[in-house]
Amino acid sequence: MSLIAVTVASLAVTVDAQVDMMMTNYVEALNYYNAAAIGTSDYLRMRVGGRWDRIGADPATKSFMLTGDMPLPLLGNKLAAGVVAQRESIGLYRNITAGLQCGYKITTGRSSSVTLAVQAGIIDNEFRWSERELPESDAASDEAGDIPIEDQRHSAVDLSLGAFYNSRHFWAGVSVTHLNRSQVTLDVDGDGDNAVAFNAGRKFYLMVGGNIPIKNTLFEIQPSMLLRADRDRVTGQLTARVRYNRFLWAGVAWRHDDAVALLLGAEFSNIFIGYSYDRAVADVSRRGRGSHEVWGGYKVKLDFGPRNRYGHKSIRIM
Repeated sequence: MSLIAVTVASLAVTVDAQVDMMMTNYVEALNYYNAAAIGTSDYLRMRVGGRWDRIGADPATKSFMLTGDMPLPLLGNKLAAGVVAQRESIGLYRNITAGLQCGYKITTGRSSSVTLAVQAGIIDNEFRWSERELPESDAASDEAGDIPIEDQRHSAVDLSLGAFYNSRHFWAGVSVTHLNRSQVTLDVDGDGDNAVAFNAGRKFYLMVGGNIPIKNTLFEIQPSMLLRADRDRVTGQLTARVRYNRFLWAGVAWRHDDAVALLLGAEFSNIFIGYSYDRAVADVSRRGRGSHEVWGGYKVKLDFGPRNRYGHKSIRIM
C-alpha cells in the first residue's frame, strides 16, 4: 500500500497545521506577521513575493505572498489599513490565508508612534486528490474506493492582533496570529470516518529592527530580528543589511536550526525588487539545492493635506 493509501486510512485525527510562512525577506512584509505594522509612512505600499523552497527535493514547497498597507484620512489620520494574502503548496496539499487589517495610531513623540491593530480573514485548506499519481500496486485500492478521488476543500474564519512601535531609527512589535485557533476539517469519504482536522495553532511574534546611519557616509546599517513561538518551539531569524543611498542594499541572515541566507535588493522611482538565496545548515533541511525568494513592489505617495479649492497660487509665492 502506498504512502497516500496509508495516510488516508489514518485520517481520523487532529493535527496542528504550519500555516505561517517564514520568509527570508520578512522585513518587506512585516504586516504579514504583525497586523499593526501598517500605515508607518505616507505611502500606499504593495509587495509581492514568491519562495521556492529546497529546489530539487520531492516534494518541494512553493509559496506566494501579497501584502499592502496605507494610512487613512480619518480621525485625524490616525487610522491605517492593510491587506495580506498567501498561498503555499506542497505535494497535493494547498493552504491559502487572506486577511484585512485595521489599525489605530497613537502618537508618542515628534517622529514616533504606536499602532494597535486587528486582522480578520480566512484560512482555506485543500487536498487535490485528483492530481495524485498512483503506482500500479495501488490500482486495486483505488478501484475499491480506499483512496479518495475528489478534491477536498474547506475554510474557516481567522483572527489576529498586533502592536507596533515605529520611530525614525527604530521599530519593534509584538503580535499573535490565529488567535481563535481556526480549525479546518477535510472529510475524505463524506461520512466523517476518514477526516483530518487542521488546527491553525496560535503563533506569537516579536520583531525588532532599526536604521543606523554611518556618520559622514551614504550608508546605513539595518539590523533586524524576528522571533516566533508556539506551544512546541521557539524559532527565529537574525538579519543584517547595509543600504547605500537609500537605493541598493545587501545583507546576510541566519535562521535558527534551518539556514543561512544572502539578500540583495534595490529601490528606485518607488519600485522595489529583492532576492535572497538560502542554504540549509540543519540536517533535516539539507535535501535539495537551496531556496530562492524573489520580491517586487511599488509605492505611491499619498497627500491628505488641505487643498486650495480656488486653484490659484498664493501671491506670496508668485
